[in-house]
Formats: sequence, C-alpha cells, structure tokens
Amino acid sequence: MSSEKTMLRLAEQITHNGLLSKAGSDALVRAVADGKASALQFGCEDLMAFATSAVREAGNSAAVLDRVRAETGVDLQVLSGEDEARYTFLATRRWYGWSAGRLLVLDIGGGSLELAVGRDENPDLACSIPLGAGRVTRTRFKHDPPSRHELRDTVEWLDEQIAPVAKRVRRIGDPDLVVATSKTFRTLARLTGAAPSSEGPRARRVLTVSGLRQLIAFISRMSASDLAELEGVSSSRAHQLVAGALVAEATMRALSLSELEICPWALREGVILRRLDRSDGSDGAGGTGRTAQFGARWNQ
Repeated sequence: MSSEKTMLRLAEQITHNGLLSKAGSDALVRAVADGKASALQFGCEDLMAFATSAVREAGNSAAVLDRVRAETGVDLQVLSGEDEARYTFLATRRWYGWSAGRLLVLDIGGGSLELAVGRDENPDLACSIPLGAGRVTRTRFKHDPPSRHELRDTVEWLDEQIAPVAKRVRRIGDPDLVVATSKTFRTLARLTGAAPSSEGPRARRVLTVSGLRQLIAFISRMSASDLAELEGVSSSRAHQLVAGALVAEATMRALSLSELEICPWALREGVILRRLDRSDGSDGAGGTGRTAQFGARWNQ
C-alpha cells in the first residue's frame, strides 16, 4: 500500500568502543515513531518492527531497545544474522519458484553480508559475516577516494574473511541459480548496464564479475560526491559504493561465480511472507487484515 524510507546508516554510527551513538539512537527512535504513525494512518492491524546488524551488534543494544520501547511503545525485534539470511532466502525462493533448483543467495547490507544456499524454502546453510558496505567503509577507508594502499589491503582482508564461509558454501554443492538482493547489488548491476528501475521489478537484471571488475577500476578513483552524480547512485549511499563493490567482487571470486541475477525481493518480503505463512486468518493478519512492516534495513 505504501513505502517510506529513511536513511539512518546506523552501521556508521557505531563509536570506537562499539556503542550506537546518541545521534544514531535519536534517529532510530524518530524512524520508529514515524513508522508507527504511518501504520496507524493506514489502519494497519499488525505491526512488525525489526532491526538488523547495527542494532544487534551494538554494545548498548539492550539500552537502545528499551529507549525505543519507552518512547514509541514499539517492541523492536532484533533479527539474528542467520535469520536475516533465512528470510531473504525465503523471499528469493518464492520469487523464482521451485524450478530454480538449488539457490545461492547473497545480500550486502550496511553492516553485514548474508549468504544462504539450498533447494528447499529453508536453506541448508545460512550465515552472516560483518562485511556490510557501511561497516567496511567506516573501518577500512580513511580517505575519499580510498588510497591504493587502502584498496589493496581491504581486498586482501576481505579474501581472508570470506574464505572460511565460502568453503562451507561449496560443500553444499554447485548452485543452479545464484541470486543477489539489496540496494548495493542493484546499484552495481545498474552501473554495469542492467535495466533501470523504471522498467519494473520483472525485468531481468544481471551483474557479471567482469563488469563488476571494470566498474571497480572506475569508481575506486572517484570521490563520494562524484559517485553521487552517477545515474542510479543515491547521494546517501554514494560514499559506501566502493566498499560494497569490493565485498561483492571478493564474494564472487571466493565462490568462483561469473554472474549474479538480481532479485527484487529481499529481507522485508521474507519477513512478511513468513508472517503470513504462520497466520490462519483468525488474528487479522490473514484475510482482510493489513500488515505493517518497516525497518528492514536500519543497519544501512
């Protein structure tokens, strides 16, 4: 019925001692309050509010959640990294159907990278690594654009971080279809020639590793302000585009992937689908009841 987005970039609001900053907490409270107000405006009967890696991993997570509850009346649920991967996998399975065979699903958020693989609606393996685009930008880059030294060291570091998980994924078997979700992957695909959003969600969009590598060579020399001028790049995400591209390329390299298909459904849709699966219609969530859901990516 309606979609509203507020860019909080909470992964970049984590202090040097691992706490979510006051500014980040303030922004989170406002976003939850606004989301609740929108849900009430549209007459929603079932409010589902959740957060991901930045809130999950903040040292003051409990205090932040208590504040959100006290000031907004919303009980903000924190998803585990594995649950993020599982819900995203469910959404992609529903989008592509059973005929897609074994799926391998990748998702780059602001705070973490999720991977899931399997033939069923529940993946055989679901895991999360703290390699989100916002987090990598904050912890690895001190210059804009990143220096050659920063880029080289980050590529080597990413290879080390991803290798153990890639080994576990390969043990499951070769996927029949490799799928990527999230704004990061959609932006990278758009910059390498995929169809624009104006062509609708059913237009096939692909990101190739060769196209990605050419793109990295180009964007890694650009400042965030210059990147924001590129078609398909939002000003709020431009500064973390290089980091996201490096994570994507390192993941594809570790898993020997030549291309990814971009899926329009992701974590948000997965949470809604699972909620509807568990409803028999008697609680208002099924039938004519309306469900409100927001905050799928408060970690970005």
